[in-house]
Amino acid sequence: METIPAVSQLEVTPAASEASAVIRVEDAHKYYELGETRVHALRGVSIEIQRAEFVAIMGASGSGKSTFMNILGCLDRVTSGRYLLEGINVSEHDKKALALIRNAKIGFVFQGFNLLARTTALENTELPTLYAKIDNTERRKRASDALAMVGLAERAQHFPSQMSGGQQQRVAIARALVNRPSILLADEPTGNLDSRTSVEIMEIFQNLNDKGLTIVLVTHEHDIAQFAKRVLVFRDGRIRKDDPVLSGPRASEVLKTLPTLED
Repeated sequence: METIPAVSQLEVTPAASEASAVIRVEDAHKYYELGETRVHALRGVSIEIQRAEFVAIMGASGSGKSTFMNILGCLDRVTSGRYLLEGINVSEHDKKALALIRNAKIGFVFQGFNLLARTTALENTELPTLYAKIDNTERRKRASDALAMVGLAERAQHFPSQMSGGQQQRVAIARALVNRPSILLADEPTGNLDSRTSVEIMEIFQNLNDKGLTIVLVTHEHDIAQFAKRVLVFRDGRIRKDDPVLSGPRASEVLKTLPTLED
């Protein structure tokens, strides 16, 4: 049986490991073969994302942003170029090694909550830890701590059907945090939520970012992107804009101006 190397055994590029960049992408190209057609999805993307940054990614369908996020999440690999995650040259590793890196270093939040219906919030949150070498006591503690971080400590024994959409997304965020990742990737996390609940989710993200978590968020909503600290805009497989968000809103302050929704 092939042994998957431990994260500590994976090649680390010294220059990258000494820098503060969590993500470094260098001249990344990605091609897809669709029958006789070759699609050039990424066209020489280079970018650095520093530790504790909060970056929003925008772009029309087909702009390359989803391909870019799949590469950041170790769900796909570049055709040429390099991707370094905390100094690990991800581009050189096979699928098994990518799975290990993904589980140890990346938390995912999606538009669909993807919770198991017959499983409690605590049990849903625990799921990623099943692939980590920790005992049951530590697994339960991590899940409880993660739920507390998103304000759901009292809902730990509730099932998804007993929670609102916003609460289910909070469970999904807790699940993404349970392995204490280096980076949180969020793909349209507010896409299924109403306006107030969307801002509540952004408040959680801002609070997590304030504590030092690096967050990369894909969104189609300009208002949501403004809660980040930096906005990348993709078009035709390239980054066309890379701008800081100056004087962006605090979600906690915006919430004070929004009406509380009635059931």
